[in-house]
Amino acid sequence: MNISRFWLRAMGISGIIGGLLLFAGDMLFYYDANSTNLQLNMGMASDFEIMASGVAALLAAWLYMLGLGQVYVAFKPTSTVMRNIVLFSFGAILLSYGVIHGAYVAIASTSKLAVQHNLDMDIATALASWTNQTLRLFVYPVFAVLSVVFIWQVWLKKTLYPRWIVFAFPLLPFLLQSLIGSSLSGNVWVVVMGGYLNLMLVLFFTASTIALWRVKKK
Repeated sequence: MNISRFWLRAMGISGIIGGLLLFAGDMLFYYDANSTNLQLNMGMASDFEIMASGVAALLAAWLYMLGLGQVYVAFKPTSTVMRNIVLFSFGAILLSYGVIHGAYVAIASTSKLAVQHNLDMDIATALASWTNQTLRLFVYPVFAVLSVVFIWQVWLKKTLYPRWIVFAFPLLPFLLQSLIGSSLSGNVWVVVMGGYLNLMLVLFFTASTIALWRVKKK
């Protein structure tokens, strides 16, 4: 299947928009100009903000999956096995972004009830938070497999990506998350760390789009 440059670029832009949309969804949960307590901020979010953030998760997941088409094109020169591993694992991770963010609606809702009825926040959100963390445990092994195969194939120049794309791949930002977070404070910390995981994908799809902007068909 041949994909024109227009659609190749459009898929990358779709991934970028998906990341920005879900980042906005994060901010609907987390941002408060007067507070850096993310859990408390969720409890203060309006009904509309919680609902809109949940809808953003669905739309962003669709846009992320469209963006995955760009990775498919970049990995066409690789073997079928390597390409399928990357596509299936990357796709599973992108879908999990929507599912896990959607599950955050339960945390936000129970946080809101805790604030409204003066309940213990940790106890009120315990089940929703535990469920959310359990969902993440399924994602980490998939991310590990994706990271190994993606970086390995790119470094060996088996794909259409240049080697520098590995520095924009989500693994490095993920490993640097604590270091970056410790260097920030106040509202900047809320914005960056509250939307960090989606900002990682904005970075990746931006780098991917730049790398493939004028790619020559092989």
